[in-house]
Amino acid sequence: MNYLNLYNQLKNKLIDSVKRNSAEGILFSGGLDTSILMAIEPRMIGIHISLKDYGSDTEYAKSVEDFLNSIKNMPDLQYAYALLHLIPNRENLKIHYRKIKINETLNAIPNVIKILKSFDPAIPNDMAVYFGLKFAKELKIKSIITGDGSDELFAGYSYMRNINNLDNYIQQISKKMYFSSNKIGKYFGIEIKQPYMDKEFRDFSLEIPAKLKIKKENRKIFGKWVLRKAFEDLLPKKIIWQNKRPLEYGSGMTKLREIISNKISDEEFIEKQKIYQIKFFNKEHLYYYEIYKNVVGEIPKPKNNQKKCPGCGAGIEYGCFHCRICGYVINL
Repeated sequence: MNYLNLYNQLKNKLIDSVKRNSAEGILFSGGLDTSILMAIEPRMIGIHISLKDYGSDTEYAKSVEDFLNSIKNMPDLQYAYALLHLIPNRENLKIHYRKIKINETLNAIPNVIKILKSFDPAIPNDMAVYFGLKFAKELKIKSIITGDGSDELFAGYSYMRNINNLDNYIQQISKKMYFSSNKIGKYFGIEIKQPYMDKEFRDFSLEIPAKLKIKKENRKIFGKWVLRKAFEDLLPKKIIWQNKRPLEYGSGMTKLREIISNKISDEEFIEKQKIYQIKFFNKEHLYYYEIYKNVVGEIPKPKNNQKKCPGCGAGIEYGCFHCRICGYVINL
């Protein structure tokens, strides 16, 4: 296989996708996926969200910001960036760093659950998206790019390393991918653009074998290997070869799990498991459900074209691996 040719194709396909899915701003974590998108189109307004006093992504976001702002002073890289149709002497990036207080975040959880109609334990991850889009609304930004889909298409999640026939698995989940940013964006009246989910780019990425998505580099196994290699010459190694961090960890929102769990005693958790007859993963899951019950209501029963979720009894479309109501994962 001609790796260089593949890298160039992948790079050009994603550049074209960003052009087709242009937006005013970007939810910019500083992780691999959004850093690549920002490098391709640095004229977007970046919005970086973190929980005050927590989160590690800000360090990476500022590294990308510093690097892209200094490119005009680095002649050896100007040619590479000219290939991306960037202007070396462009104005500096505009990135807004917004730190959210813990109480502000806890108070917003009922609204997020109401918007998503879900008590999936991924709520801390969704909080970063919620506040990012809320801030975009305050800035009067009408369209936002996200990095949604990259981890699914390029095997960025660590659990994917243990899946037999990963190519088939990626093919299957690509047909049913769902992201909270779409619902939250609709709530705020902001158009969500997802270059990794663009049909032409997605179809191309599905043709790339899984063995090039999970691969060893410098004696360490990386997901999204081929994506990293395609943009290796355009971003610092610190950014390209950074470890995968779920948004909730990088933004610090994972701290919410500890705070919420401490609100429920062991005795209360045991008693309410009997009352609700739902397979709660932990105390935090129960906490979200009780909010869901209050702001959304009853769990919807399966429809004729759905199977029953083993976790909460809601309907799950055939071919899906994940219950959108409770977060239960099946058929892995």
